[in-house]
Formats: sequence, C-alpha cells, structure tokens
Amino acid sequence: MSQQNILEVRGLKKYFEAGRPRLFSRSTRRVHAVDGVSLDLRKSEVIALVGESGCGKSTLSLLLMGLEDPTEGRIIFEGRDITHLNDAQRKGLRRKIQMVFQDPYESLNPTQTIEEIVAEPLQVHGLATSRQVTDEKVKKAMEDAGLKPAEVYLKRHPHELSGGQRQRVVIAAALVLEPEILLADEPVSMLDVSIRAEIINLLAELRITRKIAVIFITHDLGSVGFFADRVAVMYLGRIVEIGTMLDVLERPQHPYTKALISVIPVPNPRLRHERTILQGETPNPIDLPTGCRFHPRCPVAIAICKASDPSFVTLSKTHQAACLLLVK
Repeated sequence: MSQQNILEVRGLKKYFEAGRPRLFSRSTRRVHAVDGVSLDLRKSEVIALVGESGCGKSTLSLLLMGLEDPTEGRIIFEGRDITHLNDAQRKGLRRKIQMVFQDPYESLNPTQTIEEIVAEPLQVHGLATSRQVTDEKVKKAMEDAGLKPAEVYLKRHPHELSGGQRQRVVIAAALVLEPEILLADEPVSMLDVSIRAEIINLLAELRITRKIAVIFITHDLGSVGFFADRVAVMYLGRIVEIGTMLDVLERPQHPYTKALISVIPVPNPRLRHERTILQGETPNPIDLPTGCRFHPRCPVAIAICKASDPSFVTLSKTHQAACLLLVK
C-alpha cells in the first residue's frame, strides 16, 4: 500500500440474491450492485463519486463502512485488510470512518437534544471518560460543523432546527469521533439550493482544518466542480472513468461522462452547448447486457461494443479514452 493512500479498494463486488427466475429452477438471479470497483483514496483527498440513481454509489459506501459484506474483493485501510471483520473490530474501525447520510430529517432522533445526539457516538465507543471531556469534544465538533456558538443549540431538539442546521448536526456527530475518512452520501440533495453551497464549503474547509479525506457521493456533477480533487464516474456498478476534476470536466473521454457534463446548467447563454440526452432506461442490474454495459444507450456504439467489455482508464495518467472502443 502506498504511504499516501489511506484507503485502497481492489476488485470490490457486491451481489444481492434476487430469487429464482422460474418455479423449479435451481439457478439464482443476482443484482450486480457493485461489480469490480477499484479505487485509491489519499490522505485529505476529496473524491466525488458520480452517477445516476441505482448505479451502486450508496452500496459502495455501505461496503466501505462495513455495513454490508462484499461478495468479492478487498478493502485496505491504513495498510490493514478490513474486508472481513468481526463486530468488535468493525466497531473500532467506525471511529475512523464515519458517514453522513442523505436525509437529515430521518438521521436524527427527534426525542434527543442536539447535545445528546452529538455526544452519543462518544458514549457508544467508550470515549466519554468524563463530563468535562465530553462537553469539550461536543462543543468543538458542533462549532467545527458551523453551529456557532454551540451553547445556543445544545438544548434544542431537531424539530427546532432548519434542514441545513440538522445536516450540520449530523456532520458534528460524525466529527466528534475525529475520523480520518468521511463518507458523504448525497449530503445536500435534501436541502434548499441556497443551503447546499454552505454544506459543500463546510466539507471543503474540514478537509483542510481536520485533514479528513472525503468521498462525496452525488448524482450532480456540477455541484462538486470546485470541491473535489478527483472524480470517479459510476455506471451499473462499475467505475467507467476516473481522473482529476479538471481532466473530467474539460476532457471527458467516456461517452457516459460526456452526457452527464452536457446537462450541467451553464449561466452564460453564449457558453451553452448541445445537450446529450441518453435514450432508454438504465439496463436491469440483474440481467446485464453483453459486452460494454453502456452500449444500449451509447450514442456512438458500434457492433463490437456488444461483444467486448472495455475497462476504465485513469485520465490523470494517460489522458486516453476510457472506452477503448470509442470511435472519434
């Protein structure tokens, strides 16, 4: 493992059983939720994981958290293989890898005060050694999450806060354990547009002040243009293109990435370009198409695409097409 990498994912797969296709059939159908993902995350790096709903982004985050067991592959954290851990080992791991969920309205216990919510992770992990230490850590986490001064919010309940403030409480509850990786699963999709930039700016600030690596999961490529160091584009359980933010936004290679970028709103009418609207629905993850799994919707697909399945290419190293069969 590279000394710069805090997390390495190799050939990670997660298949879910989907029953049998016929009454007396012995074969079992499987949902290919994550299908061979490899990824490196460096210390204090931000990776934006982008793709349509159902492409496997959230399942990948659950695998990294240890909330799902992978079917195949390896997850290496700080040089240690964490793919298959027991409950006690995973409890210790979760102090270092924390998650921010999509819906701040469902993530918080409505009967608890904000102080109790943020302090609870310390109690679960046995870190609430004294009242004074707990109070100091809770207040610091809240203020680092933008809830200043912390005393104003400590005795409030979630229903007394706005959506943006609730999401800050969720972030504070993750920060109180001083994690090294933050998995942010669509953390702004449930918020007003005016609040989204504040939460993204907060995460950008935390990666500097707390040296936290962030995997930012989103379906909106435009929302992370100034925030992420690298972008990984997922389609049907696989990463089809990965590179620096500048590479992906200005020199996209995969036709799926080009389609995603083409629909990003552009404020200046003179800079607007033709949109690429993909035809048809995303293929069934139970019955994947042969060859390149994007070819049924690809605007430049040719006959060989139905037979050959190309792998992705890291753009920051080669700047060549991720889709090896793409005709320029």
